[in-house]
Parts: sequence; C-alpha cells; structure tokens
Amino acid sequence: MRRLDPLWILPLGKLALHLATLRGYGLFRDEFYYVACSKRLALGYVDHPPLSMALLALQRALFGESLAAIRMLPAVIGAATVLVVGLLTRRLGGGRFAQSLAMLAVGLNFLSVFHKFSMNGVEVLVWTLAGYLTIRIAQEERPRLWIVLGVLLGLGLQNKISVLWLGLGLGVGLLVTGERRRLATRWPWLAGGLALAIFMPHLLWQAANDWPTLEFMRNATGQKMIEVAPVEFVLGQLGLLSPVVVPLWLTGLGWLLLSRSAGRYRLLAWIYLTVFALLMVSGSSRSGYLGPAYTWLLGAGAVAWEGWLEPAGRRRLRPIAVALIAAGSLATLPFALPVLPVETYVRYAGALGVAPSTEERKELAELPQGYADMHGWKELVDGVAAAWESLSAAERERATVFTYNYGNSGAIDYYGAQRGLPPSISGHNNYWLWGPREFTGEVVIVVGGSRQGLERRFGSVERAGTVVCRYCMPYENDKPIWIARGIQRPLAELWPELKHYD
Repeated sequence: MRRLDPLWILPLGKLALHLATLRGYGLFRDEFYYVACSKRLALGYVDHPPLSMALLALQRALFGESLAAIRMLPAVIGAATVLVVGLLTRRLGGGRFAQSLAMLAVGLNFLSVFHKFSMNGVEVLVWTLAGYLTIRIAQEERPRLWIVLGVLLGLGLQNKISVLWLGLGLGVGLLVTGERRRLATRWPWLAGGLALAIFMPHLLWQAANDWPTLEFMRNATGQKMIEVAPVEFVLGQLGLLSPVVVPLWLTGLGWLLLSRSAGRYRLLAWIYLTVFALLMVSGSSRSGYLGPAYTWLLGAGAVAWEGWLEPAGRRRLRPIAVALIAAGSLATLPFALPVLPVETYVRYAGALGVAPSTEERKELAELPQGYADMHGWKELVDGVAAAWESLSAAERERATVFTYNYGNSGAIDYYGAQRGLPPSISGHNNYWLWGPREFTGEVVIVVGGSRQGLERRFGSVERAGTVVCRYCMPYENDKPIWIARGIQRPLAELWPELKHYD
C-alpha cells in the first residue's frame, strides 16, 4: 500500500523527531553568527561561502528568526536526505527491506548535523544527491545528467569548500574504474567547468578580500584544531556513527569494492577511499569531515544485507537486524540530540563512561562542546545590558560593545536589540571585515580580555560585571565585562591590529 511506503514514512519520521526536539538547550554559538551573516548578504565570508547564509536570509524573511524558525530548514533538509538515501538504495537494487534499513540507519545516525543550522546539513544532502546522480549516470545513457551533477557540485561549493574533496574523489574514481571511458566524452568536463563557473563569484570575492579563508584555515589548523594522527583518524571513523551501524557501512564498502553485481557503482567506493586517504594524511582533519559519504555506504550495505537475508531460512533475521539498528542508535540518541535535561544527560554519559569531547584545543567541563556552546548566552547579554544601563544617556549615544569572538557578538546582536543594546563589533572572522562601523571607541563595553591589556589602549577601565554560566564552555564562564573610556588611538586606526581569523 502506497501510504505505508518507507520512502515516505521514514523521512516524515525523521522530520517529526527533529521538530519535537528542535529547541534543545537553546541556540548554538555558530547559529548566532550565521544569523548575523544572513543580515549582511555577500558573495563570501571569512569562514564559509554564501549559499547557506542566503537560505537563512530567505527563511528569516518568511518565518522570522525564532529558534524554531532557524532550525526548521535543517530539519527539512534532514528529511530530504533520508528520502534521497531511500531512492539511492533502490537504484542500487534494494527492495523495501534495504530501503528501510538504510533510511533508518541514516535517519538515526545523522542527527546532530540536522539539529542546528549550519552549512553541514546542506553538505550531507549534496554528497548524498551526488551519490544518487553517480548511480544514475552509471545506469542510464543520459549524459546530460552530468550537467545536473555539475550544477549540484557548484552549489555545493557555494555552501562549503570541502565539496572539492568530493570532486577530487570523483575524478580519481573515474580514472581507476571502468567508468574512465566517460572521460573521452565532453560531459564530465562540462560538469567540472559548470561547477567552477558557479563557484567563480566566491573565488572572485576571495581574491578581492585578500583570500581570507586561506588565512582562516591556516590559523585554525595551527592554533585551534587538535592534531589528528592517522590511526586516530581511522578510529574516529569507527566511532563517528553508532557502533551498531559500523558493520553495515563496512559491508557496503566491501560490496562496492568487491561484488561483481556492484561493478558499475565501484566509483562510489573510490570516492570514499580517496577522500579518506586525503583526510587521514592531513594531520588535522576532523572525523566528521568524511561523514557525508556514509550515506551511500549505508545504502550499499543495506542492499548487501538484503541479498544475504533473502533465502527463506534467513528472512526471519530481517526484523532482528532492523531492531538492532534502531535500538543501538536510540541508545546513543542523547549524545546527538539534546533530549535529556542537562543533569540527566551528565548522569547518563557518566554511567556509560562517555567523557565530554571536543575537536578543538579547548578546556571542557561537564558537557561536550556541542552542548556547552548552547549555554550561557542569555547570561552574557544580561551582563552586557547591566553595564549598558549603568552608562549615562550621553555615553550611550557614543558607546559600543566589543567582544573577542563571534559567538559573543552574535548573541549580543541576537538578544541585545530588545534590550536596547547597540550592534556589537569584534575582530573575529567576518565581524572584523564588517569593521567598527560608525563607532569611535570613546566608550566601549568590552566582553573578556584583561584590565592590563585594555589599559594600554584606554584612559580608564572599570569592571562592570562578570558572566557566570555553569554549563557553558569554561572559557566563557567567569568572563569579565569592562567599561573602557578614552581610547588613545582612533578605533578605525586600531582596527587592523584586532583582526583574528580562526
């Protein structure tokens, strides 16, 4: 019966799960920054291309910028990804069982990426669609599908530059498999040229702004990201998804590489292996960078399992396989979605021996960085608002708020307008590019920093408060709030020294 088709039931279930949990612990640090970026549309930003910011601007125009509105788009993208996985699995030869198994595995293991707004959700959908189109190109003599793939890759690059890895893997896969014959036609080259043409406006923006993303990547790699040895990267792949689906995607990789029936689709395995090798030897790649490729490996694994469980004597194992995938994935649900109260989560993680984690050089407390960065923002704005209210009316006309990171500035801009606060300025990433605007620096509320450092640039510095937040990142807790007056050099002259891209 059509209404029981898993191709529709499971994507809708995925959407319902995200809608039920979208509030979580509050907005994430980066979401504040992305809202700020979406209010200043451009052809590029220091740390990301423009596509997702344009989508967020459209979403804000239609639905506002409440937490629920901001997180609606990633929830819908997550449901669309599950649907494409089902279609991909069917194209690989999978029946209802394989489609259900693959969609269930993806739906329950790609949760955090679709919980909050970022470029990452769009990236996963782009990779999944690329896998689907690659399969169709192998199956059908419709060379114009390459044009669709080229457009997809170009849009993917306008969302996240790491789609270059996908393009590189596709090129290597074409060279080392039987699909190399397609390189003798014009279509793959047209696809690549089209992708480059779509990406070109962002490249021109980069050139016009002195290639800020390259500087950002150098600084982030050298100063922010934890070094990752090859063996750690390999182990990270095994821990990226729930342990119960590791056999499924490993089966999928083996099936794509070794099965005669998967020969036409071997290209997908080579894309994965190429990007895997590239990231492994880089020494600083996060495990999740390869995450989008697991959507098609899980689909391939589901097809292989379906074939193995086809004989009558084994068919009774199918419900057991589904139940194991579901139960094992649900056991790790609190680590992907903030479904438990904070205190309950801390106890749950402790009982399972799961320590807080981060992929950056940051101190942690009770929560992993992904959850800690959803806390403390209203306390921050309350402290800044109290400092603002302590100023005289004349001082408020000249005052601004300066912070040392885009999370602080983004939160102040998001919550501060209703408290009467002026727009925040910062030297961090795109906030630096936006400049000091009309502010002179005569009176500055400064979040963070030290008295000694500020006294080198201002005539007087007084402490106006302290940000206290138990569950936030430790470096955000006990953060001082200063009122600095009498800047010794014009703010516009000082601005180049405040830049930090990381």
